[in-house]
Amino acid sequence: MNVVIAFLLISILIFVAAFITKRRFGFLGLALAAGSILSGIWGYSIGLEASAFGAPSGSLTTAIVSCLIILFPAGILLLHGDKYKSLVGRIIGSVLFTILAVAFLIEPLSHAVTAQGFGSGIFTWLVNNRDTVIGAGLVAAIVDLFLTKSAHFPSKHHNKH
Repeated sequence: MNVVIAFLLISILIFVAAFITKRRFGFLGLALAAGSILSGIWGYSIGLEASAFGAPSGSLTTAIVSCLIILFPAGILLLHGDKYKSLVGRIIGSVLFTILAVAFLIEPLSHAVTAQGFGSGIFTWLVNNRDTVIGAGLVAAIVDLFLTKSAHFPSKHHNKH
């Protein structure tokens, strides 16, 4: 299967998950960053452990394990957190989350697959510009956190002073 088609399928799954759950981009984007850090710490070790349990050893197994570690914190937050109220917000948040997730996933997968033929230029551009995309995505995630309005709960005690 072509690398670009694989990334397109992954992107569609990530977009649909974010769109259906209506979760805000800010927390999901920062969860991807946390997952990336955890993947850097544990990715190789857990890949070796997976090989010990019967998974085929090699760079593809390590890449898949690293990708799962990157997506795990965001996957948990897809089940809990603030939601978008408007359709436009959901679409923009889902697109931004998808772009940021692909930028984080490109690094581990680039070690396991090689781009050939159709889409190799797109893949190479993503690999070369991933730091810029991640930086801009994390800034956008922080801005989204500032735009989140917290719920105001009425206090039990009303002071008249």
